[in-house]
Amino acid sequence: MYLSPVISLVKKDLLIEWRQKHTLFGVLLYVGATVFAVYMMAGQPETKIWNALFWITQLFVSINSVAKSFLQEHPNRFRYYFTIVHPTQFLLAKMIYSITLLLAMSLVSLLLFSIMLGFPIAQTGLFIAITLVGSISLSSVFTFLSAIAARANQNAALMAVLGFPIVTPVLMMLSNLALKAIAEVYQPGWWALAGTLLLLDVLVIVLGVILFPFLWQE
Repeated sequence: MYLSPVISLVKKDLLIEWRQKHTLFGVLLYVGATVFAVYMMAGQPETKIWNALFWITQLFVSINSVAKSFLQEHPNRFRYYFTIVHPTQFLLAKMIYSITLLLAMSLVSLLLFSIMLGFPIAQTGLFIAITLVGSISLSSVFTFLSAIAARANQNAALMAVLGFPIVTPVLMMLSNLALKAIAEVYQPGWWALAGTLLLLDVLVIVLGVILFPFLWQE
């Protein structure tokens, strides 16, 4: 019973995204244009540069696609949601939707990177798994920050101020994890780094579940 409203809200967001195809295609165009611009400036760079460019691209894609999850909601609609669902259900639905969207955009980015900038990845399955973890990390952070910005008079600039100190260590851990997947030989110690990143994701989600009900009531 608790998950039923969450699933309904996720379906609603996916349906709105599909109906407003110009928004979805706009994000896809942004991804393609970004990767093409990187290709024009860097060509086919060495492995570490390729990895850094990929995660920087993911950062801008997440800001462009995920950060709008709360900001696009009209304030009057929040009052309606307040009467039908619990705030934690609403937040979890937004996070699940954002993770799904960013994972799809990340796979598109990876495909375009492999076509234009080469494919230096030795362990494809592991890199895709890291990309999934990265999608969860970036989506969780920016969804919660989007909720704060939406309740602070739609102040999108607040996301940049709050997000930078949180996202920077996340990107560094994702980049280091990805280098383990790119290396042709086994790299020990990546499990500890992955566990730290997952714990950080859990911490962000728990903080969101605790703090969002207070934002919801404002």
